[in-house]
Amino acid sequence: MSGHSKWATTKHKKAVIDSRRAKNFAKLIKAIEVAARNGGPDVDGNPTLFDAIAKAKKNSMPADNIERAVKRGAGLESGGSDWQTIMYEGYGPNGVAIMIECLSDNRNRAASEVRVAVTRNGGSMADPGSVAYLFNRKGVIIVSKNGGVTEEKVLESVLEAGAEEVNDLGESFEVVCEASDLVAVRTALQSSSIDYESADSSFLPSMSIPLDAEGATKVFELIDAIEELDDVQNVYSNFDVSDEVMASLS
Repeated sequence: MSGHSKWATTKHKKAVIDSRRAKNFAKLIKAIEVAARNGGPDVDGNPTLFDAIAKAKKNSMPADNIERAVKRGAGLESGGSDWQTIMYEGYGPNGVAIMIECLSDNRNRAASEVRVAVTRNGGSMADPGSVAYLFNRKGVIIVSKNGGVTEEKVLESVLEAGAEEVNDLGESFEVVCEASDLVAVRTALQSSSIDYESADSSFLPSMSIPLDAEGATKVFELIDAIEELDDVQNVYSNFDVSDEVMASLS
């Protein structure tokens, strides 16, 4: 059981109902704009845009907001920003490795805010490449267990499409594949009438650091502080928290 995956799933569900909804919307809109700019506004020919829009809809974003974001990204409407993807690397408490993915129109602001958030919460910044080698780029699809979806049914649907593993996260399943197989695996789920929560290209750790309750609390606080930043889209880490420790924290 990957503690980080479970934490990410919990955060995903929490995001819909807590006070960060507006900030979450802003991040989803950025993702749509970038996808439309890079691959065009045609959803059928742009799988990244398809997934970004699907995620926005899952988070109850109004259709008007989605449509405007697509138009801005594709240059069909004014107001779009020149978002740049920037990756920062660092270490958290207990030597946990962290990768921070930003979408920003101001590199200096992003770098400054990330550095402050990391160093004020028990972490330190690292040179480019010093942490990245601990992670692999993977496709990650989260499938809810709602509707009686079983692990066997998910496996049957995705194995031939290139899925590498299916993990039970409690209330959902995590399907992992090569990033290049993400569209094929997602399409296989759709063909089997299996609904999914999200489909993302993600960074998964090749090795994990187990944390006790104290270490987990510190790492979660650090990640919370980083995710609060407007320029931050995703935070990836290589910690592992057992079910027992997770239960003691909650």
